[in-house]
Amino acid sequence: MLKKLLMSACALSLAATVAFGAQGVKFYVGEGDQEKVYNSLVNEKIQTLGFVLSDPHERINDAYKTKWGTAFQTVKGVTSKHPDFDPTFKDTLDNLGFFSIMNDKVVGPLLVKEPSLGGFSPFNLGIYKKMGEDKTYVGHVMPETMLNIVGVKDKAVRKQFIASFTDLDKMTEKEIGSKVEYIDYKALPAKSMMKFEIPFDRAGGMDKFISDFQGKFEEAFEAHKYIIAGYKDVKGSMTDNNVKFDRFDAYWVYSLCHFRFSEGIFNNGRPDANVFAPCSMYMYIDKDSNKLMVGMPRLATWKSVMGIKDKKMVDSINTLDKEITQIMKDLGGKEL
Repeated sequence: MLKKLLMSACALSLAATVAFGAQGVKFYVGEGDQEKVYNSLVNEKIQTLGFVLSDPHERINDAYKTKWGTAFQTVKGVTSKHPDFDPTFKDTLDNLGFFSIMNDKVVGPLLVKEPSLGGFSPFNLGIYKKMGEDKTYVGHVMPETMLNIVGVKDKAVRKQFIASFTDLDKMTEKEIGSKVEYIDYKALPAKSMMKFEIPFDRAGGMDKFISDFQGKFEEAFEAHKYIIAGYKDVKGSMTDNNVKFDRFDAYWVYSLCHFRFSEGIFNNGRPDANVFAPCSMYMYIDKDSNKLMVGMPRLATWKSVMGIKDKKMVDSINTLDKEITQIMKDLGGKEL
């Protein structure tokens, strides 16, 4: 009897490990400064695999230093104190880059079945290098984790999406280095996505609604010091690539970044969290629908997957989740 109980306990323990332990992020680690190799990888070589680079943001660390680490600025020959200079700013990175990529021909048909995949389509193949460390890290959120965050359960969709990373990972390993590091996590937040629906009068013209809404959206987020770090017209891209996308009258993805928020995390000890940046907020209108559907992974997923415990970082993550939700409600969004 005791033996059976022990065996049952072991089985339960193993099941718990499988259920609540997963690889969340993967990094390929290259010796030395791999910036030139990486730039060639994302700007040229991944295209041979079908990946499209939509919004490159290289050397974000330089922008941090210019904005908060520079005491004086010279404009038209006149030198003055930099208005954003922060004497507490500390430069910690040799390199930090966000490069949003997507395999349009593979992901397009999957979006038709699972529109929420737009939460990581495109996704960031990120790079970082710490000062004082002669290693370069290039990586991404694991596709399984992306799928879990956006809530895709369809087995066929999951299989195809995961498979689309195989050749990308092989190429990254070949170019950057064979050493691989993973970040494991135990569980995701109970609500990993924020979702909204925004009704509109189709009789007034869908194109006019989209144009007006996008203008208001960009203005509202920029007023709260967010940067529109990217925009991808997914519907247009699918049309150009002859990918059947008839389910949608419109589908696009915004890349959002809050510069001070990102600096507070990436430049303050957690550059590895850059794989989640910039945040992808997808928006679509189903054929003949009068509702704009919106979704984005909550920043709370950063805490769970990356194991962020620092109170200041946690507070800033919680603040942005609340702020983004409120901005979308102010824009007429009904939270789902």
